[in-house]
Amino acid sequence: MHCLDCHTAGTVSHAVGVCRDCGAAVCANHARVTERQVRRRPLLAPPVETPARTVHCFQCAGVHTG
Repeated sequence: MHCLDCHTAGTVSHAVGVCRDCGAAVCANHARVTERQVRRRPLLAPPVETPARTVHCFQCAGVHTG
């Protein structure tokens, strides 16, 4: 799979991830990795929040930060 943003710019780069929101493939240069908290509830225990990584493309990352 190749990066969608690189393809649009006329170059070819291998994708290293997929945007969580729009599903576009992104290379290391176009990926924006952020941290989010995932809440899970073990059986018969209080909920636990665990940090997890999230990958966004440039366009979707801009929506989340501004």
